[in-house]
Amino acid sequence: MKFKDRLTSLRKMNKLSREQLANKLGVSYSTISKYESGSREPDFATLENISNIFDVTTDYLLGKSEQPHLSEQEAFEAFINDPDLERWYKELPKSKEEDLRRLRKIWEAFKEEDI
Repeated sequence: MKFKDRLTSLRKMNKLSREQLANKLGVSYSTISKYESGSREPDFATLENISNIFDVTTDYLLGKSEQPHLSEQEAFEAFINDPDLERWYKELPKSKEEDLRRLRKIWEAFKEEDI
């Protein structure tokens, strides 16, 4: 999901109008409209403010994580510690760096499939 989609979804889930969100962020209604249409992106400070308003990570807003409250690294760690997936990498603690890179590729594939 792209930033514009995440922002629109979060705004609607929180029952905020574009005007209300604009007021909370100290920007104009048209700025929110442009964010949601994808014709403009927020600066870093505004992105952080948006994440604070909706209590989600910036990774989630940017589509780098499917977990609203976990950074990409935290989500990856949750993935590698999932007991249901352990059969794929039982020897992970004893693995070489190349094996860890392979596991990271598996993680990337899962993320792209929104699993």
